[in-house]
Amino acid sequence: MNGPLDLRILVLLLAGAFVGYIAYRHPAIGTALVVSAGVMTLLYLLLGPGGDGGPPSR
Repeated sequence: MNGPLDLRILVLLLAGAFVGYIAYRHPAIGTALVVSAGVMTLLYLLLGPGGDGGPPSR
């Protein structure tokens, strides 16, 4: 990451806020915190470091 606020962090925060707001406005979708945490976790995993996904080396 470069600097105090990386673009990836901004995308994660905006996506989490947007999905949390939608879930809050429409309770049938699910609890706002669970949905927001799920989306932010998925984006974090997708935008994480570009490793090959293999096991860690010794």
